[in-house]
Amino acid sequence: MKEAKKTPPARAAELRQLIARHRKKYYVDDAPEISDADYDALERELAAIEKEHPEIATPDSSSQRVGGEPSAAFVNVRHRAPLLSLDNAYSEEELRGWGERLARATGRPVERYVVEPKIDGLSIALWYRDGLLERAVTRGDGIVGEDVTANVRTIGSIPQRLAQPVRFLEARGELFMPLTSFRALNEARQSGGEPPLANPRNAAAGSVRLLDATVTASRKLDGFFYVLAEIEGEAEPATHTEGLARLAALGLRVNPLNAVCRSLDEVIAGIEAIRALRDRLDYQIDGAVVKADALELQRKAGSTSKFPRWAVAYKYPPEQAETKVRDIVVQVGRTGALTPVAELEPVLLAGSTVSRATLHNEDEVARKDVRVGDTVVIEKAGEIIPQVMRVVVEKREKGAAPFVMPKQCPVCGSRAVREDGEVASRCTGASCPAKRREALLHFASRPGMDIQGLGDALVDQLLAKDLVGDVADIYGLEAATLADLERMGKKSAANVVAEIGASKERPLHRLLYALGIRHVGERAARILAASLGSIEELEKSPQEAIEQIPEIGPKTAAAVRTFFDQPRNRELMRRLARAGVRTVAAPEERAVRPPADSEFAGKTVVLTGTLPGLSREDAKARIEGLGGRVSGTVSKKTDLVVAGEEAGSKLDKAVELGVRVVGPEEFARMLAATISNRA
Repeated sequence: MKEAKKTPPARAAELRQLIARHRKKYYVDDAPEISDADYDALERELAAIEKEHPEIATPDSSSQRVGGEPSAAFVNVRHRAPLLSLDNAYSEEELRGWGERLARATGRPVERYVVEPKIDGLSIALWYRDGLLERAVTRGDGIVGEDVTANVRTIGSIPQRLAQPVRFLEARGELFMPLTSFRALNEARQSGGEPPLANPRNAAAGSVRLLDATVTASRKLDGFFYVLAEIEGEAEPATHTEGLARLAALGLRVNPLNAVCRSLDEVIAGIEAIRALRDRLDYQIDGAVVKADALELQRKAGSTSKFPRWAVAYKYPPEQAETKVRDIVVQVGRTGALTPVAELEPVLLAGSTVSRATLHNEDEVARKDVRVGDTVVIEKAGEIIPQVMRVVVEKREKGAAPFVMPKQCPVCGSRAVREDGEVASRCTGASCPAKRREALLHFASRPGMDIQGLGDALVDQLLAKDLVGDVADIYGLEAATLADLERMGKKSAANVVAEIGASKERPLHRLLYALGIRHVGERAARILAASLGSIEELEKSPQEAIEQIPEIGPKTAAAVRTFFDQPRNRELMRRLARAGVRTVAAPEERAVRPPADSEFAGKTVVLTGTLPGLSREDAKARIEGLGGRVSGTVSKKTDLVVAGEEAGSKLDKAVELGVRVVGPEEFARMLAATISNRA
């Protein structure tokens, strides 16, 4: 007898169960039962049903994993209990010392320990209510974190619904970017002219805090969970390992390398066993975590204000290798920064063959005195990009000459300039091939010439087909040429050409910003346009005269003078003028005033750390456009420090001096408030 066709609600419910089962098999159990194509077919069928019958969609449906609209900001959330970091041990002696302190704190020897890989990622707390994922919160400062639920929903190994109903559950774990995903992401970035990300940990942290969840989904993050922090409606487990088993039964991924040990000798053996597997893992670890297994003992041991006494992180020493420097070459980045790179004799390090290592800048080369022919020690030390740590001076060959940074760009031959207070020399050529992609995108950006449609994909095609060499070539593009490019068509091509034509009438300050002159943000561009009135006046104004303009400091004046002193740049201005681009300020531009309602007007701001969805240059441009001044150092004259993810010593200095510090959310609010008030 033929089976009756299921109703849409019944089929959707069946599909959700099938998808949840196969997600667990793939992501958690690592034992897929169906092919990727068959799994994708299930998701497509569910999405089609829910699109036709939106009223039957449920919050845990796979179709709800990635929202269409980016978040404006992240909400601060207080943790239900502090999410503490761990104290570190760097030797067997220090580890045994921790064990002795733990025994004293509890009044008896520890009978069982658990040893776990220490994932180098981003700590996260998940809240499930009635079995459904309710909230995902970053560590933050341990007391308050950020709500990143929309982004965490995109991670395949994290269930939207638990395998069994639970009234409330909090699980804590570590999110990470698998090394295969990290390498693929960096390859894509480099092929697109973007610099590679330094390491998987920063890549994971940045991906979780992106404002657009669809981008997070493309990053292929993963995670392991290491503690059942809270559970309601059932008895609390007696041990840490029982808690992990409960998490696994509920569908959360638990690291299979976790091991139970009955003595510190076994713990040390377990740490070494994990270390031996380090190069074969698809995720980065920097040590092992050791915990007392009994929860009663954990409660008795308690915590300091910073660390739990019942756990410690054993940190592995960085992996190193010795090799020789074949050559030192200078690369030109997309912002024009010149970076020396050591070409090495290939050597195996941390599971991969290394043949290049960054030398960062000329000061670092001089400090370490790296020369061609030297034997050097290289290290990964948490960085995927290897670094030269030191020179084995006793093995130096006679006659090895010190490295000298070139005074001209090795790509285009333009003058290379290193400004006071800067660590990098920079190419000053506006048409440098190494800078072309970024220069084109910056030129077409909204605060620049605002050429809609001239984005990453089109710029990549224009460069690949050698249709443009610099920004002036944009104005020679024809609709027929663009229509032949991939994914363009006649209508799209005509729209882009119309946008290019409209950009010719943009105000002078937009052109000045779009040229990408060092230190010339939106605010400085407005001031220069208002004060000098034309490209011609800028070209002939001496540096001293530019410095006399209110709010234009010596660095900006020097950068402007250097830019217009380059023959290639002056010729670029001639070509733009011949193309019909406005090079003279409109009357209304000559009366620019700082925005009176801006919270940044007249203030000195320092940026530190990574801001979600906003590059350092973009943040600087936004601040300058609102009347602020961005400085690279914190002092008593600093009015505000904006501290993002991985904020460094500048944050410590700000706290020491009592300077006001704001995080990414407050910074976004300040920007939005000014824009809202002016709208």
